Amino acid sequence: MAKFRPRLTTLRKLREIRRDELQAKLAEAIQATQMLEEQIKVVGNELDELQNVQRMAVTGSADVNSLLETQRFRAVLQAQRTNMKNQATLLNAEIERRRQAVVEADKDVRLLEKFNERERLKHLKNVQRADVKELDEIASSRQEVTDTWQH
Repeated sequence: MAKFRPRLTTLRKLREIRRDELQAKLAEAIQATQMLEEQIKVVGNELDELQNVQRMAVTGSADVNSLLETQRFRAVLQAQRTNMKNQATLLNAEIERRRQAVVEADKDVRLLEKFNERERLKHLKNVQRADVKELDEIASSRQEVTDTWQH
């Protein structure tokens, strides 16, 4: 009997490529989130340092202009941190969307793999049936030859 040739191999390969691309995009989004979280920490540290500078300036004789400049810089940093936190929220939603897309793509690949396995088992059963049939025919023809020689 003919060698087993899986059907839908090209489709399965395309689905695997798609799944891999989606996994790469998910990894990029996760990396972007990690970088953004690191930047948020840096801005938070700068805000803490700035607050310490302001406390020290208030206790001593401080220049009003430098206090105003420090306050403006603090407002800029707070706005940056708020903006980055909003971006992080959006990125987290995007990560979840991409994660779902990867799950769906993986389901598609597994479905095709299961189909291929069922087809392979079906082919194997057909081959076994054909082998049994051939052996039965050989045995029956031998029996006929034996019967002919005995009579």
